[in-house]
Amino acid sequence: MYRQGDILILPVPEEAVPASVRGLPPAPRDGRGRMVLALGEATGHAHALSAPGSLLRVPDPLAPDHLHLPSGGRLVHEEHAAITLPKGWYRVIRQREYVPGAVRVVAD
Repeated sequence: MYRQGDILILPVPEEAVPASVRGLPPAPRDGRGRMVLALGEATGHAHALSAPGSLLRVPDPLAPDHLHLPSGGRLVHEEHAAITLPKGWYRVIRQREYVPGAVRVVAD
């Protein structure tokens, strides 16, 4: 298990990745060619990887994303130490918070 700020990254065995997730189109990369797991709304800082692979994202912002890194990668963020991830599949969970009447993803 890995954590970088408000992002939790859990390794997932390949056989446990749902077919519905595998069928999703990869999320687009940013202008620098990075897979952005989370973007800071206030700072513009990003939890991002510049590695081969794909980020698979369902429309629900509270649902976990899935990340496939066929040769591993390095997760970077301007305010946190970089994390080296080995090759494999991961579930990416953004920290959530309760506000009266709703649950939302934590703003960075």
